[in-house]
Amino acid sequence: AIPAVIKPPNVSSGSMASSVSMSSSFSSFKGKVIRDTPSKQSQKLHQTPKTEKPLKQRSRDALKVTRSEKTQRQHRRNPSSSHSVIGIPTSRGKQLDFRSIDVGSVSGSQSVSGGGRPKSRNAGSGSFGGRDDRSVGSERRERSKTTMRNQSKTMPQRKTKEFFQEEYQDVKDVIEELNRAIGHDRRIAAITNACAVFDHCIADKHNAELHYGAANVLSLVLSMTDSDDEVRMVCAALEMVFRAGHDNVKTAFVDVGAAVVPLLLRLLERCESGNMKHADVSIMNITKVLLYISRVCDLRVPLARHQGMLNALVRVATSILNADCRTGRMRVMANLANCDQNKVMMLEHDGLIESVLKIATLDLSDKAREFASATLMDLASAPLNQRPMAQIDKLLGTLVKLAVIDDSDETREYAITGLQNLAFAKENRVRLVTYGSGVVLEALKKTVSGDPNSKARRRAAGALTNLACEETAERMGMHKGLLETLAMVSTNDENNDVQKRASLALTKVATNITINMQCHETLLDALVVASVSANANNVSAVLRVKARIPENREQMAQHPGVLDTLSDIILSNANETKDRDNAMRAIMHLTNEPANLKVLCFKTVLDALVLGAEMDGKEFAEMRDSAIVAIERLATEISNRKQIARTPGLITAVAKATERELKTELSGEGNGQAFLAKPLLMSLLVAL
Repeated sequence: AIPAVIKPPNVSSGSMASSVSMSSSFSSFKGKVIRDTPSKQSQKLHQTPKTEKPLKQRSRDALKVTRSEKTQRQHRRNPSSSHSVIGIPTSRGKQLDFRSIDVGSVSGSQSVSGGGRPKSRNAGSGSFGGRDDRSVGSERRERSKTTMRNQSKTMPQRKTKEFFQEEYQDVKDVIEELNRAIGHDRRIAAITNACAVFDHCIADKHNAELHYGAANVLSLVLSMTDSDDEVRMVCAALEMVFRAGHDNVKTAFVDVGAAVVPLLLRLLERCESGNMKHADVSIMNITKVLLYISRVCDLRVPLARHQGMLNALVRVATSILNADCRTGRMRVMANLANCDQNKVMMLEHDGLIESVLKIATLDLSDKAREFASATLMDLASAPLNQRPMAQIDKLLGTLVKLAVIDDSDETREYAITGLQNLAFAKENRVRLVTYGSGVVLEALKKTVSGDPNSKARRRAAGALTNLACEETAERMGMHKGLLETLAMVSTNDENNDVQKRASLALTKVATNITINMQCHETLLDALVVASVSANANNVSAVLRVKARIPENREQMAQHPGVLDTLSDIILSNANETKDRDNAMRAIMHLTNEPANLKVLCFKTVLDALVLGAEMDGKEFAEMRDSAIVAIERLATEISNRKQIARTPGLITAVAKATERELKTELSGEGNGQAFLAKPLLMSLLVAL
């Protein structure tokens, strides 16, 4: 027997409920099938006298309790939880019992006041024509029924959450109305009422909608209709209920995702083919549903592996879509690319990377280009993708273009980060530095020096740091203005992180530049400029390393500003002890070149040596020793002794060093160490 159907409300003219916003969530139900059985009173009226059965047979019969009787008992114990059954006649005269949703006590359908439809621009309008539910083939309904039952077996345990029945009674009513609606006209009316209730931005209420099974009923209705109006309205309603929280979306996807996602993808392709009325509305709503699902991190892998999902993303560059639809599709793609398990698969999918590049270079929508840039950035972060992506000329050109000329701060930042990711792979560094006669270096140079977005500047400095290596150092040093730009940024940028990264890039390039390269003097100029940065840098360490190489010493001592830079680092108390020690060691190495002895003997260097020799504390022991060694070497040049001896405080510093050496010698801790202070002191006193 088919239970009574709730009558649909009167529907007249007016606009339908709108489909707006973007969120995410799916839900499921565990409805119990209730067999229609005669009432207890009816059974009593039709009872016939029965012969008494034997005791054993009565015992066996008492144990045989049917499922429907258990359900009736449970219903009598808890009358507030009622379950309804939709009996749908098939072409063979049989009935299919679809499990319905536990919606509590139903007070009736939600009617529309004033004789009009709920206001909505996406829920559909026009005639209620279309084929009746009874004309749908029984095989299709059997497949839908089997799919929903299979999904319920794998459904996770719901998180218990109490929803106030009074507050969300309207949700229960419209879901019950949808569940009972049979026939095109009744479904149109039920969906219209549902859209009026679902169209809001209250997260808790959307959670309740999924909790009570709205997604399940809507998915079932969508699978049983081919009417353009119904499809459009159901897609709008699905978009509304999927604005819920991530946990509810995840649960709903587990319940109905296997059935509804392929259905939505097929409808998406149908809409794009132009065989559907108001296709743009349905495309937008389907895209939003997919977007809400893609926002949940745990669902990105299964969503990307649905058959036809990546093909739908590829069509973003080939189908005729409005700007909002293209932006939404690119946003779904960016979300899926943000999952490590999807990155290699997406890059290898035929036509996907070409579609992304087409949107990134030609699309007029700022947001579409932004998400295309984000997709390239995320794909380039996978180690297995970095080498093949760097071999695509169009991809490198697109990243350079987005990094330099795009108006969006986020788009430029994502493009620069993509280049930084590609530069992380060692095998890509020469490729990137030489591509297009250095256009990648030029783009990074312009970004690090002039981009208003500090994040983009920091990423550009990081990309240059990744590119610097032994194979690329000379090309980077020879690139016009690159070393000077890094030096200026390391001292003048308003962001400390940018300064530090620029200084790191400069010193990494400097480490691999030798005196035989034409850019060596340019490098020394850049290091002199970078040394005045208020932030800690490695300039003194680079100069120390270079001063250890004998062929570098004469040029370094003769180069304007190098000796002053080393002296200033030593004299400034603001510098770290390590930097001051490196600078002192660099001067000591330079004094080991006979041609430099007269060059180094001037007031600034001598003052730095005196300060270093007078340092107290164990942490300055190596610095004191380096200063004494440098003074002793300078004093080997006889013409220097008189100037050295007359330097204020120098004789006193050497005398203190003599006393320290004497104590060390008497204590027996010298272990054959050469003591230089005493002969140095004697030679300076003779010079006086």
